[in-house]
Amino acid sequence: MTTLLLLLLLALPAQAASDATSFVRWSSRQDLPAEHPARAEGYDFAAGLYQRLAAVAEAWPGRVSVERLGKSVDRRPIWAFTVRDPSVEVRRRVLVYAQLHALEWIGAEVAVALVEQLAPNPPPGVEVVIVPLANPDGRFYTEQDLLDGRVRSYRRANANGVDLNRDFAVHRENDNLWSKLPLTRRYYYASPAPLSQPETQAIDALAATGFDVTISLHAYGGYIYVPWAGRWTRTADHAEMMALGEVMAAGQPNRPYRVMQLCRWIFFFRALGTELDHMYATYGSNSYLIELTRSGIRPLRPRTWRDYFRWYNPVDPTPHVEDGVGALMALVRHLSAEEAGLVSAGD
Repeated sequence: MTTLLLLLLLALPAQAASDATSFVRWSSRQDLPAEHPARAEGYDFAAGLYQRLAAVAEAWPGRVSVERLGKSVDRRPIWAFTVRDPSVEVRRRVLVYAQLHALEWIGAEVAVALVEQLAPNPPPGVEVVIVPLANPDGRFYTEQDLLDGRVRSYRRANANGVDLNRDFAVHRENDNLWSKLPLTRRYYYASPAPLSQPETQAIDALAATGFDVTISLHAYGGYIYVPWAGRWTRTADHAEMMALGEVMAAGQPNRPYRVMQLCRWIFFFRALGTELDHMYATYGSNSYLIELTRSGIRPLRPRTWRDYFRWYNPVDPTPHVEDGVGALMALVRHLSAEEAGLVSAGD
C-alpha cells in the first residue's frame, strides 16, 4: 500500500507537467489575426491570451500548473491555471473564474494579468486557481462579430443560447412580487435546468474540490458583490464576506469599488441561479461576484451607445485591469498574512 501511494504521488507532478506541455502546444496552434479591432484598443483575442499564459507556464513550471477542466458545447477546451509556492504547504485556496458572459472581455484580461503577476512570487500558503475563459464558445462568436464589424450583435450566452450566470443550482425560484408584473417578469429568469451546460458543470466540479474563496469576474458596474443574489435576506457569514470585500476594495489603486449584497443593489432586483449563491450555499466558500469597470459607455461619444462590445470593455483597459488585479492580489496577500499570523481574520 505504501509503495502504491508513493507511486501515485510521484505521478501527480508528471501529470501536471504533461497538461502544461499539452496546453503550450495547443496554444501555439491557435490562430491570432494579424490585425483585429480589439487589439488597437488594448484587448487581445483569446489566442493572444492563451499565448501569454503559455509563456508564464513555461517560465515558472514549478509554480504554475495547467489543467483542462472539460470542453464547451462546441468542444473547445476550458483551461485552469494553478499558481502556488511549492515550498510552502497550502492552507488556503482561492478560485477565480472569468467570462461566463461572452461580451465581458475585461474579466479575461484581469484573470490573465493575475496569473502573470502571481507567478514570479506567489504569496506563501495560498493556492490560486484561475479559469480565464469559462465560456470559450461565446468568446469565439464575439471575436467573429468584431472581425466582421457587427458591433450591434449582443452576445451573453454560450453556444446553446444559455446564460451561464443563471445556470447554477441555488435560488432558481423567485420570491419577488415584481416578477409577476408583465413588464418586469422577463428579467427574473433561470436556465431550463441547474448545471445544464458543460461549462457550468466544469466550474462546479472544480469548486467541489474545496475553496475558501470563490470569485466570478464580470463587467460592468464597479461593485464587489456578496450573496445573496436571489434572496433579500443576509447570509450567516455576511459580515465576514463584507470585511474581505473591503480588503479587496482597499487594494484597488484607482477608484475603489463598492462592496454590497447583490440583490440589494436595488430593492426589486433578484438574480436567479447565479454562481454567487451556488458557491456559498453548496460549498461554503466565501463567494464574490466582481463587476469590473463602470462601463465603457461615454455620454459624449455616441458611438459607444451603439457598440455593445464597448458597453462592457472600456477603450483603455489598463486602469480597470489594475483595479481588478489589485483587488485580487490584496485578497490573496491578506489570506497569506492570516496564515502567517500577521493579521487576524477580522482585520
